[in-house]
Amino acid sequence: MKRSLISALLFLKFVNNACAGLSSEAESAKIRGLTLYNQDKTALAVPLLTIAAQAGDQEAQYYLGESHRRKNHYMNPDARMWYEASADHGDLYAMIQLGRSQKDLCQISKDCPAGQKKPIEWLNQAKDLANLKAEKGDPEAMYIMYELTMNNEWLQKSASAGYALSQYWMGVGYKQGEGFFLPWKRGEEVEKWFKSSAEGGYPKSMMEYATLLFEKGDIEGFRYWNEQAALAGYAETVYGYGSYLAHEPDRYGFPLDLVKGYAYVYSLSELDGGGDMQTNVEFKLPIIAAKMTPAQILEAKDLAKAWKVSHPPVSFFPDKLSQ
Repeated sequence: MKRSLISALLFLKFVNNACAGLSSEAESAKIRGLTLYNQDKTALAVPLLTIAAQAGDQEAQYYLGESHRRKNHYMNPDARMWYEASADHGDLYAMIQLGRSQKDLCQISKDCPAGQKKPIEWLNQAKDLANLKAEKGDPEAMYIMYELTMNNEWLQKSASAGYALSQYWMGVGYKQGEGFFLPWKRGEEVEKWFKSSAEGGYPKSMMEYATLLFEKGDIEGFRYWNEQAALAGYAETVYGYGSYLAHEPDRYGFPLDLVKGYAYVYSLSELDGGGDMQTNVEFKLPIIAAKMTPAQILEAKDLAKAWKVSHPPVSFFPDKLSQ
């Protein structure tokens, strides 16, 4: 429960910081909009993010820009407008996306407004600001410097400073063969970074670390981190964890708990198609339900409702800097 509590507190801290100064209506819209965005329901997120973005919220402006760009697969005027609004508030991620834009609609039609900053200007501005923060020891700024320069030294510094996302990418890089190690040392480094990131609350690393533990024969460790990722709301693991608890399939030695297993899988119904999860849910629930009484199914649905209130929203944890 400790790790899930950390994840919940981190989410609440993010929401509180992001919504500071917003009206109650805009704050509520932003929280719901971000939840929908992270559930891969971008079209539903846009109207809600627009409320908070129009109220001047920098994070909502960034994700609204992301939503428009991803929907159209290029930098259309709406995406640019909201990225620029966010960048004007100092958002480094917005500056990076503006700097990386290779498919700006106005460039294609050759009618960009006079005075519009060029991509390289946004990248240089982001680099200057991020470098100032990184030199003061900001781990996230160090990660941004890595994104801007692709210099692995920045990723190493960020990871060593405790930034969970950088630790995750260190683990991924070494797992894929980056760097030079003796064979057994590579495995040690991969495990070290995934473990640190998992302990820092990053669900994707929890599952990577869980897999490593399973491969070493530590089944109890695998079960622990699988549960922590599910409690943090990582949608893919919520599905797997619920299935294992219901013994559908009976794997990894999870104790049989039909009510809890059904509740976890049922909780994914709120995705309603987000991330293509609904097909899995509709397939699995009847199989679990066939082993339950009507009273147990009602109990499981009540448990799912209570779980939703007491845990972070179900999420796919998409990369903030999407392609």
